[in-house]
Amino acid sequence: MDTMRERFASVVSRLLDEDPRLAVVLAEIGADGFRRAAGRHPDRVVNVGIREQLLVGVGGGLALTGMRPVLHTFASFLVERPFEQLKLDFGHQGTGGVLVSAGGSYDWPAGGFTHMAPGDVALLDTLDGWTVHVPGHPDEAETLLRRACAGGAGGNGGAGGNGGGDGNGEDRVYVRLSAQTNARPRPVTGEGFLTVRRGGPGAPAVVAVGPLLDPVLEAVRGLDATVLYAATVRPFDAAALRAAVAGPGAPEVVLVEPYLAGTSTAAAAEALADVPHRILGLGTARAELRRYGTAAEHLAAHGLDPRSLRERITSFTARAAV
Repeated sequence: MDTMRERFASVVSRLLDEDPRLAVVLAEIGADGFRRAAGRHPDRVVNVGIREQLLVGVGGGLALTGMRPVLHTFASFLVERPFEQLKLDFGHQGTGGVLVSAGGSYDWPAGGFTHMAPGDVALLDTLDGWTVHVPGHPDEAETLLRRACAGGAGGNGGAGGNGGGDGNGEDRVYVRLSAQTNARPRPVTGEGFLTVRRGGPGAPAVVAVGPLLDPVLEAVRGLDATVLYAATVRPFDAAALRAAVAGPGAPEVVLVEPYLAGTSTAAAAEALADVPHRILGLGTARAELRRYGTAAEHLAAHGLDPRSLRERITSFTARAAV
């Protein structure tokens, strides 16, 4: 099976042949994947070198001319380093485009903390109108990338929340690719959560984001729990969450995200603002892990492996029963 990044390069290369509005902007990283496409479309595959602020500035400029820019590099260089450019060149200017990141929170531990971005989605949450996709499989990544490149990733409001840009087809989309994947794809559409496992009345709802679905399903095996799958986290699907926890007692919600723990707790709390509830936000910790190790070891160190997830979920739900 190919990786999400490999699928990204092949799919967007084909889309460049089909859509004359599409342009790809790179900052060295990922350039090899677009070498052939650059030969066919030298005016629409732009490599600015190791200049991430310029990467975003060029993308914003292309958007002002009516192009649909696709910007790609590691998440730390795409969201964190040029954050001011994202705020101004896209948000303030009211332009649309597609950010496609790699590296995630800890995909390449040997790269050190400079190549990790556990806070990327939380940082984008401070800006208005961004749709955020977190695919859990290359097939899902292709579906979401095609939707994003076409400029139809949610409109103004989407499924149960605010987001998606200005509602004019020039939406702002972040696609967070990862080396970690689930075993099989789910039928994602770019809107809303999927119910992949339904518990009994009053069962806790576990929202599994992107590549953490498989660890969550393994963790709750044999437990009474509803599992929602979120490959699109912004807009946040408030309606699906409310439906999942409808029943007797105060709802219990566990959010399992592959980035900073608690990133979506505010969105979940807002969805249940009129209902007494309890929320547990699981994800990467704020403390920096200073050992290289492997991605799997980082997963376990953050308590996101199946065994740790089961312990944390059962401990949380047990406290409510006391």
